[in-house]
Amino acid sequence: MALAYCCVGLGVLGIFLPVLPTTPFLLLALWAGSKGSRRFKWWLLRHPRLGPGLRLWYREGSIPLGGKCLAVVFITASWVMIYLRDTSTTLLIVLSLILLGSASFILTRPTSKVS
Repeated sequence: MALAYCCVGLGVLGIFLPVLPTTPFLLLALWAGSKGSRRFKWWLLRHPRLGPGLRLWYREGSIPLGGKCLAVVFITASWVMIYLRDTSTTLLIVLSLILLGSASFILTRPTSKVS
């Protein structure tokens, strides 16, 4: 449960801090919380702000179209900023593969009907 609470805290911070990802922390919190407490799992799934996207992922494994588009835009913007910083070729290739893998994962998930 400590991991779940920590991940919720980091996920909420990620809403306000652009360099801290929100979604992976909330998904980890949902997983860890569901192992420790059914009450915590349902609190997180029913939360008015955090719950809708988590419910879609938990029930369908899907991502809303708007979320997919926003994620790809931010991934692309991140790559452009890295490229413009005169990054070493090796680091640019490694980061490109990681970002491409992330975008591919997001785009290959089912698209939910709700956006």
